[in-house]
Amino acid sequence: MHTIHVNRIEEMYQHPDIALAIGFFDGIHLGHLTVINKMIEIAEEKKLKKAVMTFDPHPSVVLNPEKKRTDYLTPLNEKKRIFESLGVDYLFIVPFTSKFAAMAEKDFIRDYLTNNHVKEVIAGFDFTYGKFGKGNMLKLAEDRQGFNVTAVSKKAMNNEKISTTDIRRMLTEGEVLKANEQLGRPYKIAGIVVQGEKRGRTIGFPTANVMPDEDYVMPKLGVYAVTLKQVATGETFKGVCNIGYKPTFHDPSKSAVSIEVHIFDFSESIYGERVEVFWHEFLRPEQKFSGIDALIAQINLDKGQAEEILRDIDRSSVL
Repeated sequence: MHTIHVNRIEEMYQHPDIALAIGFFDGIHLGHLTVINKMIEIAEEKKLKKAVMTFDPHPSVVLNPEKKRTDYLTPLNEKKRIFESLGVDYLFIVPFTSKFAAMAEKDFIRDYLTNNHVKEVIAGFDFTYGKFGKGNMLKLAEDRQGFNVTAVSKKAMNNEKISTTDIRRMLTEGEVLKANEQLGRPYKIAGIVVQGEKRGRTIGFPTANVMPDEDYVMPKLGVYAVTLKQVATGETFKGVCNIGYKPTFHDPSKSAVSIEVHIFDFSESIYGERVEVFWHEFLRPEQKFSGIDALIAQINLDKGQAEEILRDIDRSSVL
C-alpha cells in the first residue's frame, strides 16, 4: 500500500485512476467495512486502483475544541495496518486544519477528487465536506466532475446504527462484548512491554506491563479476559489483564493507569517487545483488597473465569 501524507495537494496526483472511499473511519467497524468493501467491489468491477482518504487529526480538534477527540479506537498507524490488510492500494492522509475546514465545496471536489484521478467516490450516507459541512452526498452527486458517487446506507445492529461514538461509550462502560460485536473483531491496544514494579512475580502472577504506543481509547478500569500477541513471532497467548491504578498498593490520585497482563503458562522475558492486547470480556471493576492473601485469592478466581471464557477463542481470529 502506498501511503501519501498530503502536505501539498500536488503530492496526491501521481497515480492511476482510483475508486476512493472517504471518511475518518475511526474503529474501522462493520459500518466502515461496508463502505470499504463497496469501494473494493466497484474498483475491481471498473478495473480501478483501490484507495482510501482519511483525515488527521479528528475534525473535532478544529471544529469543536471544547469536546475535541484526541484518543482513538484505531490510531493512525493501526488504521494504516488494517487498510493494508484489506488490500487498499493508496491511502491519502489529509491534515484536517482550519484552512481545510473552510474550503469551498467545489474546491474540495476539484482538488481532492477530480484532479486526483478519482473515478468513483464511495462514502457513508452521512459524509459531509466543505465549509460548515454544507456539502453532503446528495450535493456531491449533483456537483460531481468526472466521477460517479455511491452513498452507502447505515449499517445497523439490533435496530441501532453502528457508530464510533457508541463503541467508545461501550468500551468506557465495560461493555466489551457489545463493542466487539460492532467492531466485528476484538478491540485491540498495541504497545511495548516495559519494566514494571515486578510485584506480580512475588505473588505468583508475573505480568507484562504494556505501554500503549499510540493514543488509544482506554477501556473501563478493571479486570478482563484477554489475548496477547507477540508481534515479532506472531504467537498469541491467553491471559487475564488488569487496567488501572492497583489501589491495593497505590493511591489512585498519585498513580498512573497501567495495563498489566498475566499470560497463562508463559515464563519468557519479553521486555522491549511490541505486543497487541485483545480485549474479550470484562470480568470485574478494579478494587482495593485488605491484603495480599485476599488479592491472590481473587486473582485465582479471575484467572479461572478468564480461562473458561477464552477456552473456545480461536487465536487466529484476532487481526
